[in-house]
Amino acid sequence: MKQTYRAMQISSPGVLELVERQTPQPGIGEVLIQVEACGVCGADAADIERAYPALQPPRVPGHEVVGRIVALGAHTPSIWKLGQRVGVGRLGGHCNECVQCRQGHFQLCQNQPVVGATCDGGYAEMMLARGTGLVSIPDELNAEEAAPILCAGLATFNALKKCGAQAGDTVAILGIGGLGHMALQYARNMGFKVVAIGRGSDIAADALALGAHVYIDSRAEDAVARLKAMGGAQAIVTMIDHADTVSALLGGLAPEGRLVVLGPGKSPLQIPAGLLVGGQRSIVGSLTGTPYDNEKTLNFSVLVNVRPHIEVMSLEQAGEAYRKLKSGGVRFRMVLTMGARL
Repeated sequence: MKQTYRAMQISSPGVLELVERQTPQPGIGEVLIQVEACGVCGADAADIERAYPALQPPRVPGHEVVGRIVALGAHTPSIWKLGQRVGVGRLGGHCNECVQCRQGHFQLCQNQPVVGATCDGGYAEMMLARGTGLVSIPDELNAEEAAPILCAGLATFNALKKCGAQAGDTVAILGIGGLGHMALQYARNMGFKVVAIGRGSDIAADALALGAHVYIDSRAEDAVARLKAMGGAQAIVTMIDHADTVSALLGGLAPEGRLVVLGPGKSPLQIPAGLLVGGQRSIVGSLTGTPYDNEKTLNFSVLVNVRPHIEVMSLEQAGEAYRKLKSGGVRFRMVLTMGARL
């Protein structure tokens, strides 16, 4: 193993720089991962822009990490072996001690790191990770296509599982981007009648190719009226953080329908209480998931041949990838590769 490794760290808010760091040794319950690929997510942009300048060493972003275990710390669970393919998502590993962990709500652990934000992430050739945060990667997936599934895939797969719809029900996906393009594929393979809702006609062909039965251009027609004409949506899963758009679409929910919110946004949703009470409609938030949930997502992706549509850049191009992500020019996910395996 090399004594040093390359990493892209946040030198100042919004700026990434390539540096050489000393290869660390994993602590108790940790592993050292030789990173092969790391997805570039919208949350990374927030981490890069809000970085704390006084933090030393500066933070390494990235939370869709795939690689192999090259060193094991003391008391690491025996299911993890040297050379094993693993991944790490946004949630960096539960503590097994807090109230939420004791109830089995590991994704709500109060003491787990947020990868790329409160601990270093995967824009690097090496990365330390808690054993409780590790995800086993199926052999059928290469590192580049597995990486976005660890965040975008998991988030949308779990949201659809929580949406309350059954096979044959109408499910609307609001926002056809990095998250939405995964949601469309999963929803189609779960047996739903899939309605994609976007802005503009330019995305229509992509939405239909990804699995939508119907595409609604919210700029050209009344999305609520269109949903009502189909009997209403049993579920609307929203990927966007524009509160007014999400709030306006609630009228398209069928009685006992459910809105599932993935994008938190900064503005509050405006919800008429009568709409909820009169039709027994509900709203639920969805937060990624546990490592076990992540493995189910990966395995389902293999089973039904769901894959992210990706663009690939090298680690050295992380700054360019970040800027392209910010511009909205990525179709649909960006992935960094580390080049030659160490």
